[in-house]
Amino acid sequence: MRAPLAAMLTALALGCAATGSGYVPQERHFVVTAVPLLTKEMTSLYPFLREAFAPGGVLEGKELYAFVPSSLTVVEGDLVRFTLLNPEDDPHDFVLPGLVVPLPGKSVREATWRATSAGIFQFVCSLPAHAPEMYGQIVVLPASVGAGFAAAQGAG
Repeated sequence: MRAPLAAMLTALALGCAATGSGYVPQERHFVVTAVPLLTKEMTSLYPFLREAFAPGGVLEGKELYAFVPSSLTVVEGDLVRFTLLNPEDDPHDFVLPGLVVPLPGKSVREATWRATSAGIFQFVCSLPAHAPEMYGQIVVLPASVGAGFAAAQGAG
């Protein structure tokens, strides 16, 4: 019985050495909401917006929305599970390299994305009236950094 266990531990150790990190990828869950910041419906509440949304105004044909939260951090190798909320009537989408999720008005969508490499990855709503203001980022830390976090947690 000890021989199979020893072989399994050796294989695990070699696998960790091959990646150079020892980090065990995690499953992470984020709720991201499409939030209205400035919309034409707000002109009755904020009269100064009338000029901005009027023909020739700086917001003509646009409305400002945001993704909240707009910055997420994971570690290389992690599986990211999104719950995407759109509480308003206006449609949106959530576009990340390798992932496109339509968000019709008043909808909730689930999606997954694997952080296969370290870096900063932008997500956007690609609808022309919402771009370029509606965006965010996922910061993917290298697995070696994640391994350092895991070691620090184990020591504390």
